Order: sequence, then structure tokens, then C-alpha cells
Amino acid sequence: MAGQHLIFPNYEFRTRKAENAIEIWDEWRKKWLVLTPEELVRQHLVKYLVEGKSFPAGRLALEYSLKVNTLSKRADVVFFSKEGVPLVLMECKAPDVPITSSTFDQASRYNLSLQVPHLIITNGLDLYFASFNEEQKKWDFKNEIPSHIDLE
Repeated sequence: MAGQHLIFPNYEFRTRKAENAIEIWDEWRKKWLVLTPEELVRQHLVKYLVEGKSFPAGRLALEYSLKVNTLSKRADVVFFSKEGVPLVLMECKAPDVPITSSTFDQASRYNLSLQVPHLIITNGLDLYFASFNEEQKKWDFKNEIPSHIDLE
């Protein structure tokens, strides 16, 4: 993980050396987690949304359980409206995992369950934000993540 320069601001995180791994304190789920490259990206994304884009932290769910057909899956992060409706599905990958069409396919499969109007996909080096264009039945990609108010 050293040497990776993520596109997010350089946030400070609490870490500790555990028996067999380095762990990171997840302030959202209130527990220590193994610090994998994907977890580092997830923590940066959530910190950026809360601190950089003023998303309400209480409306973000990390590793959100969902069903895809009969399979149990977990979305990396989901952002909900004030009414509790899922608005944004987020998929995080490790920095060494390129964002490809299969990444978008995975998010689309998860979205069969959630039916959100917005997606964020990132590996910490690239970030894609898309909104579903209901009229044209396709995803429109934007240059940046809008404020949470504009998403509701």
C-alpha cells in the first residue's frame, strides 16, 4: 500500500499492528478491520464524502447486505435519502485493480436489488460517478460527485 497516491485528500486514520496484520479503525462501523488495499480505498471514499462533500455520515452504510437473485452479496457503501431510500451504490476496488466493464457489471447486478439512481465506482486512482437517465435508459457519467442535496 505504500507508494500509492490516491485521488482523495491525505486523511489520517487510526491503525494498529495486530497479530498477523495491520488494522484500521472504522469510525463508521466502530470496529477494527484488516487494512487491505480495498478497505483503504473504502475508508478514503467515505471520509471524502463526509468531510469533503458534506454527506451525512448517518445515512451511509458500509458493506450493506443485499440479495442478488438468491445470492447474498454486500455493496461496499450505500447512501440513503432522509426517508431511507437507497440513492447511491458505491463499489470500491483496490488500487491495483483496474476499473473495467466487469466492475460496472458487478455494480449493475447489485443495483438489480437496490434500484439506485446513482453509482460511484473507484479504485482510489480513478473515480466514476454516474446517474441513470430514465428517459434514455442509460447511465450518464459526470465529472464529479454532486452534493448529497442535489442527489435527492
